[in-house]
Amino acid sequence: MTYSNPVRRGFYPDPSVVRVGDDFYMVNSSFQYFPCIPISHSKDMVHWRTVGHAISNPEYLDLSEIWDSRGIWAPDIFYDEKEELFYITATMRLNDWENPARQQLIMKSKRPEGPYSKPIWLDINNIDPSLFFDDDGKKYMITAKAATAYELSGDCERVIGGPRVAWAGTGERCAEGPHIMKRGGYYYAIIAEGGTGYGHGINIARSKELFGEYEVCPYNPVMRQLDHEKPIQRTGHGKLVDDGKGNWWAYYLCGRRNMGNYTTLGRETALDPVTWTDDGWFLINNGNGPGEVQTAPDLPPFEGEGKEFSDDFDSDSLGLEWEFVRNPDPAYISLNKEKKSRMRLYTAPGNMYEVRAKNILVHRESELCYTADAAMEFDPFEGTRAGMTCYYSTATYIRFNLTKRGGKRMIELVINRNNGEELVAEAEIPAGKIHLRVKVDHQTRKFLYGFDGEGFAELGAVSPCTFLCDEGVPGDRKRHTGTMVGIFAHSDGPKVPADFDWLKIR
Repeated sequence: MTYSNPVRRGFYPDPSVVRVGDDFYMVNSSFQYFPCIPISHSKDMVHWRTVGHAISNPEYLDLSEIWDSRGIWAPDIFYDEKEELFYITATMRLNDWENPARQQLIMKSKRPEGPYSKPIWLDINNIDPSLFFDDDGKKYMITAKAATAYELSGDCERVIGGPRVAWAGTGERCAEGPHIMKRGGYYYAIIAEGGTGYGHGINIARSKELFGEYEVCPYNPVMRQLDHEKPIQRTGHGKLVDDGKGNWWAYYLCGRRNMGNYTTLGRETALDPVTWTDDGWFLINNGNGPGEVQTAPDLPPFEGEGKEFSDDFDSDSLGLEWEFVRNPDPAYISLNKEKKSRMRLYTAPGNMYEVRAKNILVHRESELCYTADAAMEFDPFEGTRAGMTCYYSTATYIRFNLTKRGGKRMIELVINRNNGEELVAEAEIPAGKIHLRVKVDHQTRKFLYGFDGEGFAELGAVSPCTFLCDEGVPGDRKRHTGTMVGIFAHSDGPKVPADFDWLKIR
């Protein structure tokens, strides 16, 4: 049996994976999205299902004023067999003017899916934390730059030593994403270098002592994409895990090209086999760069999330694949209560280009070609709007929504390419339920509407949509996420309900 990379498709960057018995658990960066830090489960290492989040209580972390692509960076999941306790660590990247701009969070749970304890803040002004517990009982948090160690207290709630550099890296730029593992009497330091763009890679070194002299691997980089025409790029930030049968594997981030060097879906998670050389080093995919199709691990089959997604809003709680842009406000949300089998979003203050805007509920795009449908009942007032969005950030998005202007009920298509909103197309429509459809074909997005779910008229198309990705707007400094699709309700005026019947992605 074979699989294709990436194995966790869509905006799932900075993977960290741990095996506990026959189960595998993954965490990924979530940046300004809430709930924070998706936790995924697998038994075959290839197919994954979201089972929880490290932070799901909005009182635990306030993201309401956090800028785009700040927030939660590079989490790590770690299991202590002695305590039978799961740890999740992450960087909280604050806004640029805050000092310090980076602090570390640590959370604990007896259950891998949570709930996790309220985050404990550690005053470490660095990024990309991971945990390493040494054989002598000492516990360390390893952060960038390169592999820098901070000794922690026994409960991992206080810093009691450091910083102390274990390995300084090879000298390449942006030495980050560190992990330390011990095998065969060696400490292996694993770091990402070269930046998180198209020069990204993984370099390693080893030492007989944690703070000894490190020998740099002669096979470095053990992962890097050297062919810039291949579909999988930006490979790095990896972690090793064994499959329980004596075989080793590496999970790492990557990005799929979308008609050029545009990774619309964001940075995703790939998996490749690891081989150990006779002289005690390891190679990922035999040093050949990322594998596109690989032989799957010899493990029992597991049903993960499919490429299709559907939510009829029949439950009293949202599915775990949904994300809000920053913390949601309960005063503007009603699921399956005020109107049965509906997600009611009240139009909340703000515009999509503002950080304060609430009520943007989205799902990760996972493929370069798909169709998303939603059905909505909405009686707009002047200055209110609700509908669908293809969302990257406050600077770059597309909204496809109903509104009222000059007393007329209008459907409009608006884009923002980081230079303000532009009206692409509009049409007057009658009252009643409306069906909205987004058809995505690589860099072209078509927006259609109808009234019976059968016939659709095209309002407009946007092409190319290169502004919906990390690389698409060079002047926008931090762009680390991926394009999402979903629903929203905003207002410059009154609070008006928008009732969504369902959202389907195929």
